[in-house]
Amino acid sequence: MVDYTTYVAQLEQMIAMDPTDTDFQTILPAVINYAEMRIYRELDLISTIFRDTSVALVKANPNATLPNTFVTVQGINVLTPFATDPSIASRNPLVPTSKEVIYALWGNPNTTGLPQMYAMVDQWKVIFGPSPDNFYTIEAYGTLRPAPLSASNTTTFLTTYLYDLFLAASMVFVSGYMRNFGAQASDPQMSSSWENQYQALKTSANIEELRKKSWSDSWTAFSPTPLAQPPRG
Repeated sequence: MVDYTTYVAQLEQMIAMDPTDTDFQTILPAVINYAEMRIYRELDLISTIFRDTSVALVKANPNATLPNTFVTVQGINVLTPFATDPSIASRNPLVPTSKEVIYALWGNPNTTGLPQMYAMVDQWKVIFGPSPDNFYTIEAYGTLRPAPLSASNTTTFLTTYLYDLFLAASMVFVSGYMRNFGAQASDPQMSSSWENQYQALKTSANIEELRKKSWSDSWTAFSPTPLAQPPRG
């Protein structure tokens, strides 16, 4: 595990930066933001998935708004019977579709029933079809953006489990900060070298994430092997 202080110290050493340099302290949050946002967007990390049961549907109203903590919505379940503790309720998975399908099949909001499909209207607003016939609670699940690494949030999932990738992404950004990205720079290969290293590390990190979800060879949690790829039987 690497904490914020160690990360900053190692970054300073790798770029030979004076830790008292005010310019470095100013740019440091941007370095962290670049590295974290890039990794979160490029890797579907299972650690960023959460579930929410705070939203209840309104009878005969096909619209609902999810919490703005969602970055991507991966699925929605309707919990039945209505007003039941989510921990013991039955889950009715909804089929994701487009707004146009919802409008075509259930254009009249007075047509009610247990919702069967949902569509994202914008980042957090959802429309259901058919309109709910009761005040059902929904369970939405998807991804969020974890709190960034900082002096007050000293460790994150990335610094604990993917520190090599996080540091490589940081160095890609820092290369630009140091202006080592062109033919006239002191080290024109610095940025491209770290980018190549980042891509290699991302590939291995992605394989591990697929294993966590049992999406590896033959839908298992084991590392891919060239001899065991065909499914059995």
